[in-house]
Amino acid sequence: MKRFFLLLFAVIVMAAAVFIVPTVWFQPWSADHLYTRVFVSYVTRHPMLITQLGLPLPMGASRLDDFSVRATERDADFVDQNLARLRRYDRNRMSPEARLSVDVMDWFLSDAQAGRRFLYHDYPVNQLFGFQSSLPSFMISTHPLERPSDAENYVKRVAGFGVAFDQELEALRLRETRGIVPPRFVLQKVHSEMSRFVSGTPETNVLYTHFATATDSIRGLKADQRSRLLDRLRGEIAGTVVPAYRRMLAFVAHQESLATDDDGVWKLPDGDAYYAYMLRHSTTTDMPPDSIHALGLREVARVQAGMRALLAANDIDAARPGDAMRGLRKEPRFAFPDGDEGRRQILASYEAILADAAKRCDSLFDVRPRQRLEVQRVPSFKEATSPGAYYNAGGMDGGRPGVFFANLRDPTETRRPDQRTLAYHEGVPGHHFQLTIAQEMKSMPFFRRVLPFTAYVEGWALYAERLALEQGFHRDAYDSLGALDAELFRAVRLVVDTGIHRQRWTREQAIDYMVDNTGMDRSEVVTEIERYIVNPGQACAYKVGQLEILALRQRAMDRLGSRFDLRRFHNVVLTHGALPLSLLDQVVNEWIEAESQRKEMKTEG
Repeated sequence: MKRFFLLLFAVIVMAAAVFIVPTVWFQPWSADHLYTRVFVSYVTRHPMLITQLGLPLPMGASRLDDFSVRATERDADFVDQNLARLRRYDRNRMSPEARLSVDVMDWFLSDAQAGRRFLYHDYPVNQLFGFQSSLPSFMISTHPLERPSDAENYVKRVAGFGVAFDQELEALRLRETRGIVPPRFVLQKVHSEMSRFVSGTPETNVLYTHFATATDSIRGLKADQRSRLLDRLRGEIAGTVVPAYRRMLAFVAHQESLATDDDGVWKLPDGDAYYAYMLRHSTTTDMPPDSIHALGLREVARVQAGMRALLAANDIDAARPGDAMRGLRKEPRFAFPDGDEGRRQILASYEAILADAAKRCDSLFDVRPRQRLEVQRVPSFKEATSPGAYYNAGGMDGGRPGVFFANLRDPTETRRPDQRTLAYHEGVPGHHFQLTIAQEMKSMPFFRRVLPFTAYVEGWALYAERLALEQGFHRDAYDSLGALDAELFRAVRLVVDTGIHRQRWTREQAIDYMVDNTGMDRSEVVTEIERYIVNPGQACAYKVGQLEILALRQRAMDRLGSRFDLRRFHNVVLTHGALPLSLLDQVVNEWIEAESQRKEMKTEG
């Protein structure tokens, strides 16, 4: 018997070797094994991603990512190597779903490979999602503080800020040698933000106050251990974090002397080619900038016509929809109180809207996310330059909920006609549905549950807004006007993004156009335009993605007629993970054909 078990053990070891050796070092036996290799190789080099995904893996829990130029180049080499490996597999021998996985991975890696030419064309330090704010935001919003080991790892990660900042400074200096310098206003805003971050004592720094509050109730963390960790953290903030920010502040001040007020990426080396790439990367289409600009102008005119009709039906001057919406938003009945009472009311209102939306979705969706959704305030240290709201997906293990973050810097900025559409976009049935359902699709390869194709992800969220309007989620005409104004806002984005980066509009030109054509206040518009400047092309993904999903739905309705089932359409769109729009088109077309044949067979039977 002992000999039998020894023989069995030897067979298992040999079988494992046959699998592990090619998977780790050579060409994996199958594409599925390659996906595993790609994922494991990537996340082991990006420990912050492990934490962000909520994976129960101890590796790297005390480390930050490597932000060095060497690491960036290594990731680019990694893309080249694995795209070549992926293309060695015979697609003809695969199932349809397996072929789809290969196609998704191929699109993703090919896109990354095409972007290698522009690896250093971005602005890592910026006023919207820059390195200087995203690192503390990660510690506060993502790094867990549930166990004593989490507390230890928190302090170790904060101790890594100095190395991380020096690595980022190395990459910024390389960009400068290549003529990549952010616009002057970006540097000025970043300088102000970092100055505020380091202005107080270590005990008042958000990294310290968050830790002190969150560790007060950790089970198993002894008082003396917590006290020692607080002392270490205080020392790291004073001796590591603040000096790192000072070094970055000095560099940003230096770059201000080099910067210009030209805001479009056309000014960069190969700027036109870079913008064309960024549009393709975000929209997952080959639409050229001029075509997207023209599409935006058409959509602006169409949505404004719908707003004029609704305004006129409610005896409101409809000549200029933007002016009408600004006037409505100033009415006291749509406002929240200032201060903490207003903040409390806003959060409670969002929670009520989302609970109502969840009930209304029962008749529209067969597939629903299991993970819960919470509403929280945007962390105060970053709310000055953050958008009105955003969504963070929950952990892959289900331990961390999805969070709808509302910006409450000034409660008077939140107006009731805007709330519903924003909640539907970020929460239910928008991002929370799409991202969480994808995460929970255990039958798909892991990478397909997490890949973020912007046109699909944001296109779905904007489609969710339209769906809510169509299905009567809104209480009155003012909510509906808020929904149309939000859609107009996304249409205007197509015009101003391409205007800035393709047609060489100035920042002021873009601001003026958006103010004239939407119901937004100038201060809100400035934040938006500055976002498009540091993230070219991304804002175009929303409308392009929404229009594609709507076109696919209409195609299915035309083909299936009375046999069209909206719930089944939503199933096919949501249960394949995020897809490039060309592959979403393929998946839906195949579903339409299968659905048509299924219905015909049922009728004949």
